[in-house]
Amino acid sequence: MTAPLVILQRRADLVDPHDCTDAADDLSILSAALETLVRRVGTHFGPGLAESWTVSADACTWDFVLRAGAVFHDGTACDAPAVVKSLQRMAREDKGYTLGAPAVWRQYLGNAAIECDGLALRIRLDEPMADLLDVLVQAFVVSPACLGRMDAGELTAMAGTGPYRIAGVRAGEVQLEPASLKPAAPGLIFRAMPDAEERASALRERRADAATNLPFRTVLGTGITRVEVLNPVAIIFLMNASEGPLTDSRLRRALDLALDREALVRDVMEGGATPLYGFVSPVHFGAEATAARPSDLASARRLMSEAGYPEGLTLGVSCPTRLPDEAVRLTAALAEQLSRIGVTLDVTYHEDREAYAHMVRRKEIRDLAVFDSSPLSTYRVLAEKLDARVRGSWWEGYHNGEVEALIDAGRRCPDDAARAAIYRRAFRVMQSDPPWLTLYNPVRVVGLVGEHPDFSLGVDAVLDVTRLPMVAHG
Repeated sequence: MTAPLVILQRRADLVDPHDCTDAADDLSILSAALETLVRRVGTHFGPGLAESWTVSADACTWDFVLRAGAVFHDGTACDAPAVVKSLQRMAREDKGYTLGAPAVWRQYLGNAAIECDGLALRIRLDEPMADLLDVLVQAFVVSPACLGRMDAGELTAMAGTGPYRIAGVRAGEVQLEPASLKPAAPGLIFRAMPDAEERASALRERRADAATNLPFRTVLGTGITRVEVLNPVAIIFLMNASEGPLTDSRLRRALDLALDREALVRDVMEGGATPLYGFVSPVHFGAEATAARPSDLASARRLMSEAGYPEGLTLGVSCPTRLPDEAVRLTAALAEQLSRIGVTLDVTYHEDREAYAHMVRRKEIRDLAVFDSSPLSTYRVLAEKLDARVRGSWWEGYHNGEVEALIDAGRRCPDDAARAAIYRRAFRVMQSDPPWLTLYNPVRVVGLVGEHPDFSLGVDAVLDVTRLPMVAHG
């Protein structure tokens, strides 16, 4: 029998597949056992359980044709009625939870009329959403027969159609066994090892076959393949545009112009990040290519003066002590940079990260708050975080009528090229009226034992186990 592959992650938990997560550690496990209607292919989508789909001209009606012959791990057929059950569970008010934000998916699917017949699935939305695939790419489909047990907390009961099935779970470890792969394919053990340096050491010592989220500066040595990919998660400082001095867009722009992002990448991340000049990463749909932009202290001081602060001011900062783990160092580095234009930071630290997320959701931040922006969906970022009419969980008072008009235009535009152009326009608007201080995208480092020059990660930076050479060639 082939020995199982050991994959080390910061976390290794089996989470509810119908809660919203952008955490790569969770998605690597879920996507090994479960499928979605579509899968991400670059900034677009390819077939998953759905082999084809069409969308109406008004972007309200989506028709899918499912792949014939798909079978859940419990032996039941995966047809359109089965998919409907997962979509309905996903849209429940008590599901879709992510850290600090309840019922994320309900806002998109809660009022949808879903019809099915055999392998045909139709989703009728009550308002246009040309980016529905951005939601369905995380709509994991599980057997209806296991939903009751899952609701009772028995997540090991989940049966999907993926290449692996759940074999066992214990604290800090999830075990998977092959379900639809070659007979020689190995089992998988996802094991938690919170310390990144320990993960690197275990890989060097061959106590694991793969490890994710390794330190950027770590040396893995010979016989280990190192893979780097831009992580689309944006490290940012939210700016309080509801009350206080940062309601003035001139002051928000002044802070943005004072930033030296390259220095932050060098000094805080030791080179392990890419400077971020816009509200989404370069791999997001409709992102605008931006050249490096050096700090402009003279323009920043001029805007400070125009906003009524010629002598500078003090801003309050809410800062967690982890997630991002460099938050404290980052805030200190930002304070040094902003001091050059007369801005002083008064920092309040928060140890409880989940309580901090709820505080941000309740709009109880000071003038600035260390945070991240994780959805690999330009539309979701715009709708959930920047649309003042929605006032989403992570919206902090930003309002720009031109951006909101572009959101509406994108919502109604099913043509991908035209919609990407709309989002590029929104990107440009926010260059002069920034909602956040965008800093950088981290670089995600993964190591694999052996020489695998052709191995790569997708744009979502999630480890796809079917692409592991030990699995693909097993």
